[in-house]
Amino acid sequence: MCDLLLPPEPVPLWTGEIPGLDSADPPEVPTLVPFLLKGTTPRGCVIVCPGGGYVTRAPHEANPVAETFNAAGFHALVCHYRVRPYRHPYPMMDAQRAIRTARARASEWGINPHQIAILGFSAGGHLASTVGTHFDDGDPTAADPVMRQSSRPDALLLCYAVISFGQFRHTGSMHNLLGPNPPEELRLSLSNELQVTGRTPPTFLWHTAEDSGVPVENSLLFASALCRYKVPFELHVYPKGRHGLGLALEDPHVATWSSLACQWLHDMWD
Repeated sequence: MCDLLLPPEPVPLWTGEIPGLDSADPPEVPTLVPFLLKGTTPRGCVIVCPGGGYVTRAPHEANPVAETFNAAGFHALVCHYRVRPYRHPYPMMDAQRAIRTARARASEWGINPHQIAILGFSAGGHLASTVGTHFDDGDPTAADPVMRQSSRPDALLLCYAVISFGQFRHTGSMHNLLGPNPPEELRLSLSNELQVTGRTPPTFLWHTAEDSGVPVENSLLFASALCRYKVPFELHVYPKGRHGLGLALEDPHVATWSSLACQWLHDMWD
């Protein structure tokens, strides 16, 4: 492990009242686990959202990923957002709060507030693409200084991500997030390939062509929308590989995604 500023232990994501905490039983308090590198020069930060179909959060897509980005010179924060029985908008609010927190504590944590990326796997990728297409510039009148910060990420990293709740949806993720019969308007509003605009952040995507869990069309649709709006992106489709590979350490070819993603961030931010 790299030399860290703080021990990688969970810290509460919200202070005071947590929106929607009592909407599920038992209640779950969302947290951030900081992987912050020591040093005096502000660094870019990657917020990691593990996947798990909006019903769990996969450990292999959490701390090991943060450590990989640490090794490449980035701070990392693992976001333990709420999952089922919590439903939309609470996972989105948690991820937005993680971005705002990174900005609000940028000076304390040595983060460059203009270099905050969010990375997500599978359903965590849906969450990352949601905050990349549903954001605000903060409320300058808010009593909570965190809420004064923008929730727009500066970059997206989407790993075999659920993007669409349309033809190529992952039905389990959609039902866990929205319920068994979501209203059409809500389903379309969270089909994130339909929500891309010119303000959507630059995006790195990777998928495998034979992914039987989340069809590769999810990444292709998002990349196509980015292209249409002239948003910079990098897309890698590996021919082989199951769903849920994480760092893909058992497959040297697919494992190249993390070094490619780190280089992509360095090229943008250095």
